[in-house]
Amino acid sequence: MTEKQFGRIEEALSKYNFDIKDEDVKETVKKLIAEKVAANDTPEVKRFMFGSIELTTLTTTDSDESVLQLVEKVNKFDNEYPNYPHVATLVTYPRFTKLVSESLEVEGVIPTCVSGAFPSSQALIEVKTVETGLAIRDGAGNVDIVMHVGQFLSGDYETVCDEIQQQKETCGDVPMKVILETGDLGSCANIKKASILAMYSGADYIKTSTGKEKVSATPEAAYMMCQAIKEYYDETGIMVGFKPAGGINSVMDALIYYTIVKEILGEKWLTNELFRLGTSRLANLLLSELEGKEVKFF
Repeated sequence: MTEKQFGRIEEALSKYNFDIKDEDVKETVKKLIAEKVAANDTPEVKRFMFGSIELTTLTTTDSDESVLQLVEKVNKFDNEYPNYPHVATLVTYPRFTKLVSESLEVEGVIPTCVSGAFPSSQALIEVKTVETGLAIRDGAGNVDIVMHVGQFLSGDYETVCDEIQQQKETCGDVPMKVILETGDLGSCANIKKASILAMYSGADYIKTSTGKEKVSATPEAAYMMCQAIKEYYDETGIMVGFKPAGGINSVMDALIYYTIVKEILGEKWLTNELFRLGTSRLANLLLSELEGKEVKFF
């Protein structure tokens, strides 16, 4: 990165306040949950959240057969549950992108892949950009990459931003989510700083977690990221999406994230383009609550 680019990073960071105490954020989020979540516990909100799900399979045992089975379930869903929205995306490793893009029959469900040496991001940038480019060639309509957390924690913001920028250049018009791995960042101030750097480097969404670390999404991380998105929007006029992922184990977890987005960013962020939920188990849980009986469709 050139000296000019480094200067832009410093200038960008200077516009935001990073004097943030973790305990203050924790108390604010606790109060927000206690006062606001119950009002959103409605069938209408649950239907909306279903349509924001990024149905995900990212396991070592994934195969053409298992991925195709999941695709077929998405294809059948419209016929079996015609009164519900379909999921927003289907997320796989890049090697399955072509299979998914050629097999999905439901208009509006976006073939999505993780890329850039997911989940560690520990590969040469040349490898990351090639992997991303091949996924887009094969039909990826969204791409999720991981910020280089080690370089961020070392204070090497130039490399962090440069790698995000290069991968965004490879994506072109294809929306790119940047995973911050918030559970490894250590503080709310770092979460906000990583959010700002990712957005200034070209992120179309910022995402909490890969789901592969000990700590994944938390309400505090979500609050901090949404606050950063709001301040970035106020500064630039650019709307960046938000995706909590990892550890969304219940409908209540999802309602908490929905409420945080609603309270911090407002109604205009409550679309399945700007708000996504990275989870698979949530689909059956929401269907079960909406249907009033246990459903194991996905």
